[in-house]
Amino acid sequence: MSGTRDRSVNVTDGALLKPLIVLSLPIVLTNLLQVGYNLADTFWVGRLGQPAVSALSFSWAIVFLIISLSLGFSIAGTVLVAQNKGAGNTARVSHVAGQTITLVVAVSILFSVLGYLLAPTLLQLVGAVPGTTEYGMALDYTQTMFLGIPFVFSFFVFQSLLQGWGDTRTPLYLMGLGVGLNVIADPFFILGFQDNVMFAWVGLEPLEAALFELTGFTGFGVQGAAIATILTRGIGAVIGIWLLLSGRVGIELARADFLPERATIKKLVRIGAPASLEVSTKALSVTILTALVAITSVEAVAAYGIGTRVTSMVVLPALGLARGVETVVGQNLGASQRDRAVAGVRAAIGIVVAAFAVFSVVAYFFAGPIIDIFVTGTGSAAVVAVGTEYLRTVGVTYVFLGVFYVIQGGFRGSGRTRLALLFAFVGYIILRSLLAYVLAVPMGWGATGIWYGEGVSNVLMAAAVGVYFLRGTWTDRIVDDDSAADATDESPTATPPEMTD
Repeated sequence: MSGTRDRSVNVTDGALLKPLIVLSLPIVLTNLLQVGYNLADTFWVGRLGQPAVSALSFSWAIVFLIISLSLGFSIAGTVLVAQNKGAGNTARVSHVAGQTITLVVAVSILFSVLGYLLAPTLLQLVGAVPGTTEYGMALDYTQTMFLGIPFVFSFFVFQSLLQGWGDTRTPLYLMGLGVGLNVIADPFFILGFQDNVMFAWVGLEPLEAALFELTGFTGFGVQGAAIATILTRGIGAVIGIWLLLSGRVGIELARADFLPERATIKKLVRIGAPASLEVSTKALSVTILTALVAITSVEAVAAYGIGTRVTSMVVLPALGLARGVETVVGQNLGASQRDRAVAGVRAAIGIVVAAFAVFSVVAYFFAGPIIDIFVTGTGSAAVVAVGTEYLRTVGVTYVFLGVFYVIQGGFRGSGRTRLALLFAFVGYIILRSLLAYVLAVPMGWGATGIWYGEGVSNVLMAAAVGVYFLRGTWTDRIVDDDSAADATDESPTATPPEMTD
């Protein structure tokens, strides 16, 4: 293929540690850029005042949940692409990639229509009050975002397919392009050509005045942030799909790859549906614990919000490493190298333990100053005190949380997404919620009990997945060999081998 620039990392031969880091680091940076995307929206919307920021918060509670559900089907594409590449089934890689795009786009269109129609009801469920300024802004933003969901989903599926192939740099470059464009587009779509500080920063106030005189454009307000996001995500999605169609990134798609095949779609749904639910368990756990914290004090609610924000930033490296592990495990199981797949998970555990031991020490000794960065307004001393207690209690268990994420990545890479869902549900929803409630209410420890409940659950969750990991029963690959793949190609209705957990 002329013009091909395959950036995939070889993870099936040679040393494992370096390729695992090379594979995972761009994913971590991509996650950080995603945070940058959100921060840019928050910053520019913040120029409109507190109601606008509140509206954005209401909308994100809904939009992020829907996006999380889509990630499961993208993970299914990662797993099948990785295992087929490892098995040498290059024709099946293109087929699986095309089928994943077809499924995700179809799901995104369904979510787009339902989300647009149900947005008023969904916003009320998360606390937005009809008739208020916040509700009106949130409704405009949410419905606009739902209209653009197919573009957002398409970018994520491109990222996941390339990850399964072993190329995590190309998605990073596209994400960087998207964030850069979003930073530029946000102020114009949100503020227009009046009181736009972007012009003041670069000394172009006369140009701003001239443009306003010519157009009278004052921006779309909060809705402008959604428009900017859709446009910039759309550009990234279009470039990504073009790269796949052109074969410039190693995977080359043909039109026939997009025609739905029942057996492949069934396998994608069987792997992807549990992965979607698994991604959602963490968000649901935060919601449950927030309700428990609300029983104690308003200071505790604020402290918990800040604490979870810090934790979500700290675990980004572990999340990136876990996605890298998915590829390493998937490709090596596809190549029938079970020992190497297990070694990949062990190497990732070593990395995360070393890194998160440092994070835990920093969180314990500098908890107060870290919390203080995020605290403003009255009652800040009380919030800092409670937040410091949270970070010192939960922070020392970051190592265990990192180990949990990495091993879960191994399970997903082997295709055992139902197993990963089981551990996530038992850990986040049952174990964490139960421990937090018992320690906080019956035992009367209040917010302190909730912090200990979360910390102890992190330890127990890591222990549970660790024991199952050592059993080794999760290392059966789920793709066909070359002959079986050929048979599947000849018989579109053939049923793929069943997965067993």
